[in-house]
Amino acid sequence: MTEVNGTVSPKFEPVRDAVEDQLRSGTEVGLSLAVDVDGHKVVDLWGGHRDAARTRPWQRDTLTNVWSITKTVTSLAALLLVDADELDLYSPVARYWPEFAANGKQGVEVRHLLSHTSGVPGLDHPARLEDLYDVRAAAARMASQKPWWEPGTASGYHVLNYGHLVGELVRRLTGLPLREFVHQHIVERLGADFQIGLRDTDAERVADVIAPQLDFDPSTLDHDTAAYKTFTGPSFDAGVANTPAWRAADLGAANGHGNALAVAEILAPVARAGASAHGQFLKPDTIGLIFDEQSNGADLVNGLHLRWGIGYALPDRRTLPWIPDGRIAFWGGWGGSMAIMDLDRRMTISYVMNNMGADILGSPRATSYTTAVYRALGVNSPY
Repeated sequence: MTEVNGTVSPKFEPVRDAVEDQLRSGTEVGLSLAVDVDGHKVVDLWGGHRDAARTRPWQRDTLTNVWSITKTVTSLAALLLVDADELDLYSPVARYWPEFAANGKQGVEVRHLLSHTSGVPGLDHPARLEDLYDVRAAAARMASQKPWWEPGTASGYHVLNYGHLVGELVRRLTGLPLREFVHQHIVERLGADFQIGLRDTDAERVADVIAPQLDFDPSTLDHDTAAYKTFTGPSFDAGVANTPAWRAADLGAANGHGNALAVAEILAPVARAGASAHGQFLKPDTIGLIFDEQSNGADLVNGLHLRWGIGYALPDRRTLPWIPDGRIAFWGGWGGSMAIMDLDRRMTISYVMNNMGADILGSPRATSYTTAVYRALGVNSPY
């Protein structure tokens, strides 16, 4: 049996048991899992292997591509600018980025970018993945496009371009590329081992993602839909995350590299009324803006029934019944990783792994771990 390393507080021992079960079954290859409750690391576990052949152990400092958990960090970057009174969520994007007003987008507000309701979830055709690596050129193309639906009326998941849109606002306001702003103002301040993209010097400690078996073919979708336009604007597969070009890029939607502890360290201030071990990180009023519901319904791109606040999803039992109701903000990464900020319990749960499932959001493994955490706190769950 693969060893599980790290520590858990006594009442969270069932969480360790859940991790051991998934490793024993072979469903989990390598992972890390962290739970912060009011500044206390009640769960800090890692185990398994960094490779599909199970020859290289997953270490405490192992990093992996966390996919769309990157968006939770990008959203936090925007909230820091809101906190500093430099960014108004309810102002037009064009106030900060004048070119974005083109083709009928003059009424698109900053909150629409952060809630996936802007109508610009991808690139118009023709589009290649390599186009996104030139971040500023790609952002300029997005600014020139017509929206694919009426902005603000529904969500359409911004799969790969969330960081381009939010990142361009960050750059216009601070002069810094998104990855550098995150490094200076989030990672260094909180002491977290996280980066958007990957430094060459850290390549040796990265666990490659293990791509899932998928039956999804976007070419079969109705070509007039936002889903087709997004998934082909541009098309990509999971294996690209293991390439040097992907790792080197500034993709604030999908190529964050870190582990569960790093993600928890970054997001815990949201659950703790802005407090961190290094001082007050955000004002409580700024955190409260997350819960201004922006959409509630079927997402036009991924098809899930979602409630979007500003920057984060809000609990919706129709999609993830194992996340309780309440003041909770969350999002996950492709293949099953998860980040949950529970303000009612001042708790942050973070789970990342390398063996991707076929799930768009969440996974049976994430369900198992999250349910075990909440049961340890005495919270009932349908699971």
